[in-house]
Amino acid sequence: MKVSGFTFIRNAILYDYPIVEAINSILPICDEFIVAVGQSEDQTIELIQSINSPKIKIIETQWDDSLREGGRVLAVETDKAFAAISKDTDWCFYIQGDECVHEKYLPIIKSEMEKCIADKNIEGLLFNYLHFYGSYDFIGTARKWYRNEIRIIRNNPKMNSFRDAQGFRIENRKLRVKKIAASVYHYGWVKHPEKQQAKAETFNKLWHSDQWVEKNIPKVTAFDYSLVDGVKRFTGSHPEVMKNRIAAINWEFDFDPTKKKMKFKHRVAGIIENLTGWRIGEYKNYRVIK
Repeated sequence: MKVSGFTFIRNAILYDYPIVEAINSILPICDEFIVAVGQSEDQTIELIQSINSPKIKIIETQWDDSLREGGRVLAVETDKAFAAISKDTDWCFYIQGDECVHEKYLPIIKSEMEKCIADKNIEGLLFNYLHFYGSYDFIGTARKWYRNEIRIIRNNPKMNSFRDAQGFRIENRKLRVKKIAASVYHYGWVKHPEKQQAKAETFNKLWHSDQWVEKNIPKVTAFDYSLVDGVKRFTGSHPEVMKNRIAAINWEFDFDPTKKKMKFKHRVAGIIENLTGWRIGEYKNYRVIK
């Protein structure tokens, strides 16, 4: 069984992406790792080279920032990395620049790939998600946070990244996937408030016009993390690759979830979800098979 990791990145240092940690978190179970590095305003390519692994293969790309509708440019860059994967690869492990996988899940993930490799009906593996918010001590629980997503796919040339690179499809058809007992830790909302604000101003331009950003993104120096519903304290452990970054945290975020009021309809939906596991209206870009 051959496994190839793949990702894309640009301006990792400027916007404080834990891309090195992301790659290193799954590198042990990958035979190669494709990194599409977009032309950057910082030393992103040197940062990726510093990983210094023979598994790493860098391709340099140019982002088309005119592809704003729905964040399409992110899917295009994902597809560039996917296209560079070796033809003899069986499974392709996708990870984004603000995600990590805990080392405790690597044996489970490898075992699932081995068990499923002969079952061609399974086109991908579905992961659980933990979305950290404000600091490494809180995770989001509101309905806006997606609970699952595909991160391992077959090496099928008809496969494409979908919409803003959240998932994948084959010729616009949802993939048949198996849900596995492993989680992705998403750190996209854990940055110094100044870095998070800079990201908000720039990143939203991948979806919206300059006029929309001017109107909807406040011109402030620091992001206001207090404007959030639905968080709870995280009581587990973080991936080992994140330990140094977490130790170097240089801002404070404290939040009392009991003081935040939610709309009545969201409270009712939350109660139903807690009782039944059913999230009303949940978007699913996949079809889970047993």
